[in-house]
Amino acid sequence: MADEDTEDDAPAVELGAGETVEGAPLAQVASRLTWPQEKSLIERKEGDAVVRTPDGPQTLADILAEIDVTYFDKRQTFMDAVHDVVGAGPVQTE
Repeated sequence: MADEDTEDDAPAVELGAGETVEGAPLAQVASRLTWPQEKSLIERKEGDAVVRTPDGPQTLADILAEIDVTYFDKRQTFMDAVHDVVGAGPVQTE
């Protein structure tokens, strides 16, 4: 049971401080799509979306050009394929 007398109403993480990051998180772009999905349809729908990568922002179309898979049966398959191309890790800030 939670302690109702707790006076700590401040958020656990301060938001809005620090440098900005260009591009959208890959998960945000992937959430706008329904699955399964063909690579060509993803490129048509979201190809101009700029996503955050460890090497800086990139368009999804550029990333998809490096992926040999033409059909993604589920969201996780798509996310894994993109991460295989761009890697995973901290993203650059401006």
